[in-house]
Amino acid sequence: MTSLRMPVPHTTSAEALDRYAMGKRIVAGQGPAWQDLWFSVLALPPVSDIFTMPAVMEPFIAWTSSGEAEAQEREPGGPWVTSRLKRGSLFLTTGGAPYEFRFRTLTPEPFEVTLVVLSLPLFNEALADVFGRDAAQARLSDLSGFEDPTLTSMLQQLRAEAVRRLASRVFVRGIAQAIAVHLARNYAALSDNARGDSPSLPGFKLRRITAWMADHRTEEFSLARLAKQAGLSEFHFNRLFKRATGVPPSQYQIKLRMDAARRLLRETKKSVITIANEVGYSTPSHFAQLFRKETGLSPTNYRRER
Repeated sequence: MTSLRMPVPHTTSAEALDRYAMGKRIVAGQGPAWQDLWFSVLALPPVSDIFTMPAVMEPFIAWTSSGEAEAQEREPGGPWVTSRLKRGSLFLTTGGAPYEFRFRTLTPEPFEVTLVVLSLPLFNEALADVFGRDAAQARLSDLSGFEDPTLTSMLQQLRAEAVRRLASRVFVRGIAQAIAVHLARNYAALSDNARGDSPSLPGFKLRRITAWMADHRTEEFSLARLAKQAGLSEFHFNRLFKRATGVPPSQYQIKLRMDAARRLLRETKKSVITIANEVGYSTPSHFAQLFRKETGLSPTNYRRER
């Protein structure tokens, strides 16, 4: 059904999820066969305004089953992260916070997205099967715009079953179990913060990434490279990094550079131009602008304050 522009809650149920998405429901898993997962296919318009999707606490999969689009997602008020969605592209998440989304199609074919939410009892059963006594410490990764032919094949089977006059509960549960185990095996990992109310980067991973950023602070900022190190999509890495540090990774890199610049201005007699180059800025005026924003002083005046 088409989004009604209603107030968006922090979290919602699987059954209410597509009330907040753009588009019209064209296929749905209905009846007693679908007790272990929620299944819906939406036909989306060629272009969308910004809309907000609430979080669900269960494992949530979105599969682009037709068409191609440029999509952007962000936390409310945060920076947009762009990805290209094509047939077969997948989005995977669980829990977290609401996020804003917008898109525009790139091809004339219909743009359709399949939404699947696994029941928590079923997924917890799969985690126990894969991780044993450590299952309570397992957490599903957040990924955007990835491909997985095995998972896609299982989703295609669910869609075929959803359009049957009478779906088989045994068949649907079997596919749902296979999906749950596949996610647990390939996209879940052990984490000390697995059951926290506010998912964040594990401490060891955050320390590794911030140390790497400090060592490479003069290099051009690349959200994609940092997200790859964390094993997350760019959107979810940006969100979890900000939750852990209070600032997005791009701003964290600027802070690292400004910290180094302050030290060089106080401890050396190098010129402002030389210091700008050494901390990663080829344009002294840009460096001076950022330095003033960070400290309230120009680099020259900051040095005079010694």
